[in-house]
Amino acid sequence: MKIDLKKFDFESNKILSSLSEKSRSIISAKSEHLKFKKGKLIFYEQGIPTGTFLIKKGRAKIFKTGLDGKDQIFYVYKEGDLLGYHALLCNESYEDSCEALEDCEIDFISKTNFDRLVDDIPQLKQLLIQNMSHEFGVLVNTITVLAQKPLRERLALWLLILNEKYYEEEIQLPREDLANLIGTARESLGRLLKDFKEEKLISIEGRFIRCTHTSKLLRIASSEYA
Repeated sequence: MKIDLKKFDFESNKILSSLSEKSRSIISAKSEHLKFKKGKLIFYEQGIPTGTFLIKKGRAKIFKTGLDGKDQIFYVYKEGDLLGYHALLCNESYEDSCEALEDCEIDFISKTNFDRLVDDIPQLKQLLIQNMSHEFGVLVNTITVLAQKPLRERLALWLLILNEKYYEEEIQLPREDLANLIGTARESLGRLLKDFKEEKLISIEGRFIRCTHTSKLLRIASSEYA
């Protein structure tokens, strides 16, 4: 069965883009523009939510740190994605951490403004709830892949997912992060990347990876998927 990459996309970029231009302008007027350097935390696990974040430029990862100190990355956000609103809606602390993978520009909406916007724009609340339900399905798919797919298929899948997030240009994700994303040791990742390069599925220049044969990667990613 051919794997559907959309089942691994939160589609949180569609939350605000689905609103009218007037509603988006109102939200923009209530936002504060912030900058986060690469490696800086945007929010952290068990932290108290103070607002929500819209990525205007750059990419960020969400992850949880295990008892052994190793991070498990669950998702990579890109430009246009809205994040951090789950904890606000649930009135709970953050269940994960979010870190800038590169220098990011972000529109921050404070909790007070966010609560008012949800009340004033009924469609926004509906879109947030719909997206939370969709994200649950994405996380279920992700957990299933990590638990059941062999390493080779996992790497092929995540390279395809990242290929779209980097707009089919070079994937600029650190090897340690890529290893944490697919759930393996960095050494095992290195050996498999070498195999993929020799099979001409990818090209590697320094820390940059480019998917050069997406159709073959898709067949590999789909081979154990049901």
